[in-house]
Amino acid sequence: MLPWAGVLGFLLLLILLRVWVWVPSSSGAQLVCKPSALAAYLESQCQALKGLCEASWPWRALPSLQTLASLMGPLDSRVHFIRTYLQLSDEGLVALDWAVGPAQQERRQTSSTCSALVLLLVPNSFGKVTRNISKLCHVALLHGYRPVVFNRRGQNGCPLSTTTLQPYGDPADLREAIQYICYRCPGALLFAVGESTGAGLLFSYLGECGSSSHLTAAGCISPIFHPRGWFEAGCPWLWQQLLLMSQKVLLSRFATVLGEVLPLDRFFEGQSLRELEEVLFCQSQTWDLYWERNDSLRDVDEVAVPVLCICSQDDPVCGAPRDTLPFELFETNPYFFLVLTQGGGHCGFFKDSLCGAFWSHEVLLQFFHTIVDFLLTEDKLRGQAKKRGARPVLKVTQGRSGCRQESCCPHNSPDVYRWQRSYTR
Repeated sequence: MLPWAGVLGFLLLLILLRVWVWVPSSSGAQLVCKPSALAAYLESQCQALKGLCEASWPWRALPSLQTLASLMGPLDSRVHFIRTYLQLSDEGLVALDWAVGPAQQERRQTSSTCSALVLLLVPNSFGKVTRNISKLCHVALLHGYRPVVFNRRGQNGCPLSTTTLQPYGDPADLREAIQYICYRCPGALLFAVGESTGAGLLFSYLGECGSSSHLTAAGCISPIFHPRGWFEAGCPWLWQQLLLMSQKVLLSRFATVLGEVLPLDRFFEGQSLRELEEVLFCQSQTWDLYWERNDSLRDVDEVAVPVLCICSQDDPVCGAPRDTLPFELFETNPYFFLVLTQGGGHCGFFKDSLCGAFWSHEVLLQFFHTIVDFLLTEDKLRGQAKKRGARPVLKVTQGRSGCRQESCCPHNSPDVYRWQRSYTR
């Protein structure tokens, strides 16, 4: 069990040692990307990138405090969820939580009608919806999106109907969930955001599915690009204890059934994230083989939609940017964009105060809007506006086939293929 007194004492020591530090104000954020038509359009149209103002508040010098406020702070009370359970092909269960505002809370939306804009949120892999996710749901609702949160097997109250858990970078469950969302919301533009370790699952999905991902664009908040190195190196003590506790509490609910197939005594005695991961997923394979199959960036060259990653230079969970960020990926791949800020901690990109809105949410939603505007502009330049109507609509298949089947790819038409990839110029 986590020594809470030690954690609070450690945090208090951080405050006493660093609260006096004055952070010089700076505006804007560094955008790292390969020069392209889309990159130029993004820099000129996405004003939120220039709107970050890191004022000299004392908490700006405390990335750990910003991180705690984002990941463990109170959820947004204005957002409520309507849960849908989805049975997977192997009889496992995942849960989709559809966000609704207060006015919609009592109206159980069981019809197939859906907003023209759907935002899929992939939380971190440690079992709970965070304040960061709930706040993003609220802002997305205000901007006309239909947010839906993907909950893994056994997490956030989702039952564990089989003894199979989801490995770190296996997108099979997420793929089936997205196919269901496309079936429920035909014709809707689908966007996705991954938080922390949840971004790794999103990377895996985008790489495996390529142009068949059904997504228009994606975003990641404080992604972990090299998860194997992160598991092996370990986190600073505070975060290691918090993450170990959350994993052990989560699995304790299923100790009886999982104890029949896993050595859970070793799991609950584990003192590092690597030990826990090895107990859960490396009983019949080596550590090397596990990461060969689950590394987030193993198929990154196949990603075929724009992806915006928001990272901080003072991230206390991921570490220093020079050691953890793949700058070469952003400088050579026209689909990847990196927004690097001086402060923000891990997922703690607050705009004005620790109780206020998130600047990162504003950037992501404006990024999605800019992508749609750019595609419309390209569409009109090619003289295809009449052919596809007033806005780009992706074809949606209702089957349950795998991503790599050409028959279910929404971009098979040569015209659509050129339209989707015009931003790589």
